Amino acid sequence: MKAFLFGFILFVGTVPDRMLLAQNKRMAADPVARYDAYVQQAVTDWRVPGLTVTVVKDGKVLLKKGYGVRRLTGPPEPVNSQTLFAMASTTKAMTAACLGMLVDEGKLDWDDPVTNYLPDFQLYDPAVTRDLRVRDLLTHNTGVGNADFLWTAMKIPAGEILHRLRLIKPSYSLRAGFIYQNIMYLAAGQVIEKVSGMPWETFVRRRIFEPLGMSRTQALFRDVTDPNRAIPHIMINDTIRVVESRAEEESVDAVGPAGSVWSCPDDLVAWMTCMLDTARYTSGGTTRTLLRPATWAELFKPQSMVSDGQFYPTQQLTRPNWKTYGLGWFQHDYRGHRVNFHTGSLTGMVAIHGQLPDQKLAVYVQGNLDHAELRHALMYRAFDEFGLDQGNDRTVRRDWSTAFRQLYDTLHKRARLAERMSDSVRVMNTSTSLPLADYAGSYADPLYGTIEVTVRQGKLRMVVNKVLTGDLSHWHFDTFRLTYDQFWNGTDTVGFALDNQGKVARMSWGGVELTRVADNLRPNQAGR
Repeated sequence: MKAFLFGFILFVGTVPDRMLLAQNKRMAADPVARYDAYVQQAVTDWRVPGLTVTVVKDGKVLLKKGYGVRRLTGPPEPVNSQTLFAMASTTKAMTAACLGMLVDEGKLDWDDPVTNYLPDFQLYDPAVTRDLRVRDLLTHNTGVGNADFLWTAMKIPAGEILHRLRLIKPSYSLRAGFIYQNIMYLAAGQVIEKVSGMPWETFVRRRIFEPLGMSRTQALFRDVTDPNRAIPHIMINDTIRVVESRAEEESVDAVGPAGSVWSCPDDLVAWMTCMLDTARYTSGGTTRTLLRPATWAELFKPQSMVSDGQFYPTQQLTRPNWKTYGLGWFQHDYRGHRVNFHTGSLTGMVAIHGQLPDQKLAVYVQGNLDHAELRHALMYRAFDEFGLDQGNDRTVRRDWSTAFRQLYDTLHKRARLAERMSDSVRVMNTSTSLPLADYAGSYADPLYGTIEVTVRQGKLRMVVNKVLTGDLSHWHFDTFRLTYDQFWNGTDTVGFALDNQGKVARMSWGGVELTRVADNLRPNQAGR
């Protein structure tokens, strides 16, 4: 029956039917139209509210388009090529390029000690501090593990963030591993300021945005005032919710060189093309360069090996033979070709910038749904469509969108199963060792800051560094489940430990231990 109907439509169909078939035929012959349709379907399948895709090849723009809406609630506001999205960690490539400019000017060398420029900079091990080089700030192999709590759970200035690095015990020896982290890029920005005499956000604007004509791009989120910007969204229990708080987006400004830039396709075209073409660009009819060719090449030279555990789950399907990190760029092989790329992720926002350099092809995807991994699918599909399958008449291409959606659905199911298994160890019908009022107080640590615990309406309430807040529900014994008011943070486990006198002495929060320093309420105030 299906074959009969198809034949009927093909030969006897109405005018609209014939038009549709002609359109499909044109799409099959036009890779841009085919890719555009693929993106539209992926946006629907992944339920992403809004997305932009920009593709450049051989110095020409193949696609520069917005899909969907800037926010799900309120009047529909379509995404277009001027809609600002977070670049997030794809900002790191810009910071590395800024350092490269100073190298070209002879004002620093990649292998200069960091303390030459930041004499107060100090890590846990003084020997590592002395040996740390400028390039190490960009390669995630300093030995310092993830330290994002210094800007996501605190409101402290850049100098204080860097000062607290000396309190973090190393996770591995210098240059002997790879753990992705953002704080070293903040230090790189401080080096730029020290050497150039201007803050990183001013330097990147004057030396990258202005020469390339990126007039809508902003280095810091606090300067994003244009209403044509994407609003972040998060999926909670299969429901997509808008993140209304600007404070969440503004928090990344504290580590701006690691990921605070906001941009749009109209501007990104210039950056993408420049980074493909040995840092060359055209201004006023004259060809100029942001970097010397050798310095541009240094950005993409592998610096660190990346382990499976620190790479992306997509590797389960793309199966790269090698994975490295350059100066602000991940690298791996794909179908026998080298890929340079970097993702960006902030609360409710995603980005990816990928290059297939030997094909002079680059793709940039921005979205406003938290960890919407169709970004990877659209990157690889663009590589297939516009680079690796050019001149190939085969019509069967890997459906990366469906493949990655199945992969991440499986990973999410495993995560939910792990949560249920964790919940299964709960001992029911237990009670706390002490009255709730006895848990109220201040808990502090030189690295992690201060947590205030109070009693409100018969429940414990927790405030972390006056940034994160939430209610504590009794779980079992002296362990509680913290539900954040900032719903996108989910839940955490909080436990209390008693001393040998039966009084609360310590708190553990998300694997961090803090010591009780003082009660912040008298017993007769508790519960008011």
